[in-house]
This record gives sequence, structure tokens and C-alpha cells, in this order.
Amino acid sequence: MTKIKFALLAFLSFLSINIFAQESRSERIIKSEKAGWEYRLNTGFNIGGTSPLPLPVEIRSINNYNPEAQFFLEAMATRWFKAKPWGLSIGLRVENKGMTTDASVKNYGMEIINDGTKVKGNWTGNVETTVNNSYLTLPILLNYSLNDRFIFNFGPYISYKLSGQFSGSVYDGYLREGDPTGEKVEFKDGKMASYDFSNELRTVQYGLQLGASWRAYKHLYVNSNLTWGLNDVFKKDFNTISFNMYPIYLSLGFGYRF
Repeated sequence: MTKIKFALLAFLSFLSINIFAQESRSERIIKSEKAGWEYRLNTGFNIGGTSPLPLPVEIRSINNYNPEAQFFLEAMATRWFKAKPWGLSIGLRVENKGMTTDASVKNYGMEIINDGTKVKGNWTGNVETTVNNSYLTLPILLNYSLNDRFIFNFGPYISYKLSGQFSGSVYDGYLREGDPTGEKVEFKDGKMASYDFSNELRTVQYGLQLGASWRAYKHLYVNSNLTWGLNDVFKKDFNTISFNMYPIYLSLGFGYRF
């Protein structure tokens, strides 16, 4: 999947360069403004997590959270209507969304690998989780230009999963096999067990995006966007975790206007 991501990044960069290579920068801007079109290449990083909303009673506390480095690259085209300040944008974004967390839980649905055997039940203790997903995302956004410097946007997005990881380990606790009254399997004195739900991740995600851009210089923009997933990251028939998990991320970065 790493090769796929690099190929997509190279394609977006190549496309942006070749579209505008034959014209000077000033001529392009004048022509695109007259035609009502604007083109940008955006980059930056995502900060957030994959979480249930609200936090269920099974999760007693979050002991540690690390958003790590989650980068994105996006090509965006905007068509401004004749009745400006309104416009419509469509983009293509290659992005990573992920996190690492450590939580204390009680009666948390879990399927662990214990001595090479899968055991399913309810876990009470600590859970470490690593999420690292890559997506190809298509946002379609309605824009409002407040003035010549500030632009606000809102609209839906749809994402296709290129690669996915949702895995981790459990420690300092016990598993009740089958249900909360089942046989007790303890993990203490440094004993741990792993789990991996990566194959249960949904291929297609959709949600809403809300954001703003500030023009710092003639061609350079500072961007901020909030993306909020509306469907569970797991497949419909996955029921080990008994509540839905949603990707919620804030992106910060820069955009270059061609």
C-alpha cells in the first residue's frame, strides 16, 4: 500500500505541474479569475482520533493519547459563481488518519490472541490501541468568500481506504470468556495479549467537512478543516466492539494557488 500512496502523490504533483507549466503565474491567475476558476495544491497534517461518541461507560479513563504525524496532500479546483461570494469546490486528497491510545476499561468487548488461540469475551483492565489508516478522499464543498482574504467551506466527503490498521494489546486485567459472567482469564505480572481488528475496517467512509482559509500572501493560504465521519469505521457485521467508532480529525496546513 505504501507504493500506492507514493504513486498517487507523484500523480497529483505531476498533474499540477503539467496543467500550468506553459503559462506564467500572473497570466494563469488573470485567466482563471475571468473564467471563475481557482486551483490550489494543499498540504498539511491531521490531528484527531477514532472514537465513540459519547464515550461509553465501558471506557473508564484515557491514560495516554498520541496523535502522531498524519500527513495529507490535496489538489483542489473551485468554480466561483457569477453571484460571488459563493463557489463550489471539488478535490482529491491522499491522507493518513491515526492515533495511539491507552485506556482503562471495564466489560469492554474484546477478542484477544492468548497463547496462539483467539478468545472472545469482555475485558476489564488496560487496552493499548494503534490506528493508522490511509485514504483517498473526495470532498465536495460549498464556499463562501467573506472578503478577499477569508474563505469558509462546508460539505460532504467520501473516502476509500487504501490501507488500514486497528490493533493493539491488553494488560493488567482479566477477560471473561463469552460474557461478563464467563470463565475468568487473568493477565498480570507483565503478561500481555494482542488483538487485531484491521481486517474488520470498512472500505468506504463518508462524513462532513467544515473549514476556513486565510490568504497570507498573493499565492499562499493557511487552511484549517474539521472532518467528522458519519459511519462506523468497522464493517456492519462486526460486533466484538459493541459501539460505533467515528474518525474525527482537525487538519492544519498550507495551500498554494496557481
